[in-house]
This record gives sequence, structure tokens and C-alpha cells, in this order.
Amino acid sequence: MTQQVAVIDYGMGNLHSVASALEHAGALEVTVTHDHAAISKADRVVFPGVGGIRDCMDAIRGLGCDQLLEQAITVERKPVLAICVGMQSLMTTSDENGGVACLNQVPGEVTFFGSPHRASDGTRLKVPHMGWNQVVQKRPHPLWAGIESGTHFYFVHSYHVVPNDPDLVVGTFDYGLSGCAALARDNVFATQFHPEKSHQAGLTLLKNFLSWDGTC
Repeated sequence: MTQQVAVIDYGMGNLHSVASALEHAGALEVTVTHDHAAISKADRVVFPGVGGIRDCMDAIRGLGCDQLLEQAITVERKPVLAICVGMQSLMTTSDENGGVACLNQVPGEVTFFGSPHRASDGTRLKVPHMGWNQVVQKRPHPLWAGIESGTHFYFVHSYHVVPNDPDLVVGTFDYGLSGCAALARDNVFATQFHPEKSHQAGLTLLKNFLSWDGTC
């Protein structure tokens, strides 16, 4: 089991809810921080986020968290879990706020559901997509251990990610379209849903993250 987990704090998101869930999942030490030394010392990194992407990206870059992530992902090769807007921030660009450049850790874009957004039968669907939805697993991954395909997770989002490489998608949701619920590449696992709000399924995913060695 991991000794230290750093939750990157750039002032956006329910950070202490994430930290509490990690502790409940078995993490021995969780630090909510944007201190470079503390994050470098941690065994693994969690990158959460909620809110508008422009404000998030301004805060991420203003605090140097973009450099922290680059170091953790590509140099130190730590296991990294990105959640919700944290996941969206990893992409190349987002359509939100008229277009925002993101971190380009995962080539692709973040797109709006649309207004009005409708199901295939014409039924109007509310945006943001908020509440429980099934996640269908597209391929095996260590973070899916003990979680059945089709398990419900909790979502809150108006935008969804579209990676350039569809093979990175490891889980999908259905909400008027088939969207990316989770993606994985090397030592990065990212979810559009909130594990910390997803009861036992989310707790299982976090436990898996704490024991994951960062390989697929």
C-alpha cells in the first residue's frame, strides 16, 4: 500500500472530499498541496478539479502545477489519477469559454454536449449531465479490478473529452452520445466521473489506484 499521496491544490475542486476518500480507501498519508517538494516526495499524485476550465488553467499555470504534472507524469513516472476537470485539463484544448488551451498531456479536445442535447429518441437531456450513470469498460485495466462493467458512477459535467487516440478510452458513458468516462495511458488514469462521490465503486477504484504500480 502506498505511503504518501499528493492531491494537487490549485484552488479549484472538492479537494478535501477527495483526500478524505483516499484516506478511507487506505492511504497512510494524504497531502493537499501545490508545493513542488511535497509533490515530488509523494508516491503518487491525484489531480482533481471542478469549475470553469479557463479559471482552472489560469490557476494551474499561475501556481506552476503544469510543471508539477509534467514532472510527475513524464520524468518521475508516478501513478497519476486525474478527476473531472483535472481530466479535461490534460487534453490539448477545450471548447469552453470560447476556446482554452489545456496541458496537451493527452492529445485531444473537450467538447460541449450541445444545447439542446437530446437522446436518440428525441427526448431532451439536461446539461450539465448530473447524477449516476453506467460506465461500460472498453478494455481491462488494473483500476477496474473488482468493478463490473456497467457499474454506476457519479457524474457532473457539461463537457466531455474526445482523445485523438480512441484506444486510450477504457470506459464509456451513454448520455445522448457515447462519451469517454475514463481514459488510460501508461502511468495516467483519468475519469470524468467522481470516484470520491461514487460510494463503494469509487472507493474500490481508489483502493486500486493506491496499489497500482503505474503500468497497464
